[in-house]
Amino acid sequence: MTTALPFTHPPHMLLLEPVVRRALEEDLGRAGDITSELIVPAAQQAKAKLIARKAGTIAGLIAAQCAFRLIDPSLKFTVEIPDGAQAKAGAALATIEGSARAILTAERVALNFAGHLSGVATATHALVEAVAETKARIVCTRKTTPGLRVLEKYAVRCGGGFNHRFGLDDAMLIKDNHIAAAGSIKNAVERARAGTAHMVKIEVEVDTLVQLEDALALGVDTILLDNMTTDDLRRAVGLAKGRAMLEASGNVTLQTVAAVAATGVDYISSGAITHSAPNLDIALDF
Repeated sequence: MTTALPFTHPPHMLLLEPVVRRALEEDLGRAGDITSELIVPAAQQAKAKLIARKAGTIAGLIAAQCAFRLIDPSLKFTVEIPDGAQAKAGAALATIEGSARAILTAERVALNFAGHLSGVATATHALVEAVAETKARIVCTRKTTPGLRVLEKYAVRCGGGFNHRFGLDDAMLIKDNHIAAAGSIKNAVERARAGTAHMVKIEVEVDTLVQLEDALALGVDTILLDNMTTDDLRRAVGLAKGRAMLEASGNVTLQTVAAVAATGVDYISSGAITHSAPNLDIALDF
């Protein structure tokens, strides 16, 4: 099945650099890298490689490169296997040449970003591959590490997934507590429409097929089917008949995602690909 590819372009440097800078500031502390300053002569040069200790989908080299550049702009960073590509265990991802002291100072922050974001991309890619024969798209959520959302959502794209909304301001998602506060789905949707611009999409979360019918009658753009069984998901697809995009959410795992996709839903959202993705082991070797 041919599907559209995610927009994988990396975040602009104006968004990336402050995140990496904060991580370096945290690591350098008040006195800087006292170990490297005392042990490694300032003039000593070195060549190092970023090595994938395990196979996976790569993401975050843009952040690693930024870390090295912020510590020493003269360091030469050469990408061997770019973000979004598959790497075998033992593969060299990038080469760094220049001041040995600078390389050592930036090492941990660079590896933290590359390992974590490659873990997100790898977890995403596994789900994407599991649903490859269906129309379903894997999407992320707002369950991201505080301060790292722009990078984690980039890593999801590197893994072949698509992004859900980035924040509270770029789309409306009327959840169960919004409905409870408004008194009904109808009240919530009417209030949302009364005050929003025509370019803003409205998604409604439902727990039952009865609620689904209410949301469909209101003509909302997307309906989130929360924690439904595969039987109910299949019924939901039959009831919707294309009148709204359907997103399945809740307890999605590598073991269950194919069955969820087979029900015919349009999107499958997973918080685990960002909040619980295992770190991909990446090392720096001189």
